[in-house]
Amino acid sequence: MTRAMFDDLAEFYAWFAEQHDREAYRTEQIPVEDAAAWRAETGTGNIVHDSGKFFSIQGLHVETDHRDTPAWRQPIIVQDEIGILGLLVKVVDRTVYCLMQAKMEPGNINVVQLSPTVQATRSNYTRVHGGATVPYLDYFVAPRSGRTVFDALQSEQGSWFYQKRNRNIIIEIDGEVPVRDGFCWLSVDLVIELLKVPNLVNMDSRTVLSGLPYALPGPISLRSRFAGPAVHRFQHVLSWLCEAKTRYRLYQELIPLAEVPHWHWSDGRLVHDEGRFFSVMAVDVTAASREVTAWSQPMLAPIDRGLVGFLGRSIDGVFHVLAHARTEAGTRDIVEIGPSVACNPANYARGSRSRRPVFLDVLLGDGDVLVDVVHSEEGGRFYHAENRYLVVDVGEDFDLDVPDDYCWLTIEQLSRFVRFGNLVNVYARCLISCMVGLSEPAPRDRSKSFGTR
Repeated sequence: MTRAMFDDLAEFYAWFAEQHDREAYRTEQIPVEDAAAWRAETGTGNIVHDSGKFFSIQGLHVETDHRDTPAWRQPIIVQDEIGILGLLVKVVDRTVYCLMQAKMEPGNINVVQLSPTVQATRSNYTRVHGGATVPYLDYFVAPRSGRTVFDALQSEQGSWFYQKRNRNIIIEIDGEVPVRDGFCWLSVDLVIELLKVPNLVNMDSRTVLSGLPYALPGPISLRSRFAGPAVHRFQHVLSWLCEAKTRYRLYQELIPLAEVPHWHWSDGRLVHDEGRFFSVMAVDVTAASREVTAWSQPMLAPIDRGLVGFLGRSIDGVFHVLAHARTEAGTRDIVEIGPSVACNPANYARGSRSRRPVFLDVLLGDGDVLVDVVHSEEGGRFYHAENRYLVVDVGEDFDLDVPDDYCWLTIEQLSRFVRFGNLVNVYARCLISCMVGLSEPAPRDRSKSFGTR
């Protein structure tokens, strides 16, 4: 059997602890103006890299009739290039294995998390930084060998990215693949168990895993106890989404960062006047295992842990979740299919002028909790960004009649939309991955979680 191939949880934890401890990583918070090779552009105040590559932080003016606030301006990450989030899979003795990496990211709250086989921006894999090549990249760029299981352009966090997309791709291979240091083969069943552990499987892995075929013939497929006929035909849901895209408007205009009101610089950070939302800060990093071993960069740091969740209930004996056609500041096509709730509760603290999100209090009520786990967001751009992911069965007494922006879907329907690309937002995709394997109860012993605080 291929070296570093795990089905056993204890063996994996021993390997992962070794990866976590094998070298010294250093991430130090610094003022944005001290980030080497980054500067505030003269005139605009935009934060840019000297190469003109990687990403920038600019201002965004937004107008929409689909949010409580009809117009606002905010800082946002602009990254025009499309990166690759690639996962190699193979079948051994009728078991599906994924080639995963123990990867350090400067924003990770616990430094090292499980990433897909390849997780690289275009600037990284074209080596703008002058560093080493990205391992296994050849499996995901044409011409390539292997069978394509999934390939779609997917959006990322629309509140913090402007129209950002990455290519999510899964390739099935045959034969042996050399396993490099820091990589291992994990069975899909083991990955599903690890998705129940806080801050272990990173966001990029979760979004790619949501692209695995759901309830389809063949070994490269996921299963769930929630299979069954949907209350709405697929065409009805597609029409619901198109109706939302037609009903609402979203105007976006990139503006100079210096022209964003209600934000100010304080101790090397760009912060909101009311201490809400997030800040723009910077880090200085040393990591021997990365393609470049030392660098500085700006990052976004949310003010507190977010909350992402689906309300669910059985309809005619089949479990459905309540999806929301949601607009974010940086959404590419007006709305995407999102969770029932996605917010940072700290933004709605006492004294806030903002109205609490619809269904937030229901999500935090006394329903039957099916998923409850804290996961990190993208550690390459966001500093210590966590969300609590929830799926709550609110029971069959919960009203099926919901606002027009909401629709009851099965997990299978959501999975089908994922495969089209750019229709299901990143939070809903992560929840899909967390819901796979719910036929087994979530473990209560978190003592082996490297990310638990």
